[in-house]
Amino acid sequence: MIIYLNGEFVPKDKAVVSVFDHGLLYGDGVFEGIRAYYGRVFKLGEHLDRLYDGARAICLEIPITKDEMQEVVLETLRRNKLRDAYIRLVVTRGVGDLGLDPRKCPKAFIFCITASIVLYPDELYEKGLSIITVSTRRNIPTACIPRVKSLNYLNNIYAKMEAALSGVPEAIMLNNEGYVAEATGDNIFIVKKGVLITPPASAGILEGITRNAVMYIARQKGIPVEEKMFTLFDVYTADEVFLTGTAAEVIPCINVDGRVIANGKPGEMTWGLMADFHELVKSDGPLIYPGAAASKK
Repeated sequence: MIIYLNGEFVPKDKAVVSVFDHGLLYGDGVFEGIRAYYGRVFKLGEHLDRLYDGARAICLEIPITKDEMQEVVLETLRRNKLRDAYIRLVVTRGVGDLGLDPRKCPKAFIFCITASIVLYPDELYEKGLSIITVSTRRNIPTACIPRVKSLNYLNNIYAKMEAALSGVPEAIMLNNEGYVAEATGDNIFIVKKGVLITPPASAGILEGITRNAVMYIARQKGIPVEEKMFTLFDVYTADEVFLTGTAAEVIPCINVDGRVIANGKPGEMTWGLMADFHELVKSDGPLIYPGAAASKK
């Protein structure tokens, strides 16, 4: 495995970060999880927009342009001879001292990892997930802004621990007002009477790239889409429930907190959106290998 490390491409065992890096010491930095399919990097432009917006929000200056960052991602994939991959792109505050002051970190640090990932087994995509609601509330926007995909993921990890201790793979997090926000690593959608509904940014969510792609697909199909607050009652009584995320893609949920959703099987709209999403990834995003046609198989 070859990893991009702040201007160099190095073997995995040489890819090291300083113990004085504020990304390690304080979770001070931003990252993106990105997917490559069929020789293309899906929604790479949108991922880079979110990365740079998050950096701007925390006053982190990324020392290269978006175009240069795109080439970092593509070249890392090329060095590893990958066409289908999971990509982890990270920008830390960089090396500083043991104090909190980010001004003591003169230059950000960038690294990019390309590998594979399987979040859920195929069976769960076919039959659906059983999930729970956890007691850990989503970060409030005035404390640690959920719209920034920062390296500080302890809020999500608390929730993931609760899910694991309960024997389920994923969990719903509520916001401080008790409305549904998102899952530990995914966005959530419900379907009610033919309308696709998902929490808005104001609910305290990370606006997922896959989330936005699914809403685009739905609107193209003529499906009404609403971004609005809803409660667990709306989840329990929904016609369909599913999650979206870069690693998870689109995955149905058939049981929430012991309540069977509708007939306990993935719904028709969920199946349709899953299929259309898998078609979209074949044609969206820059080619990894210029001049080569992207495989559609």
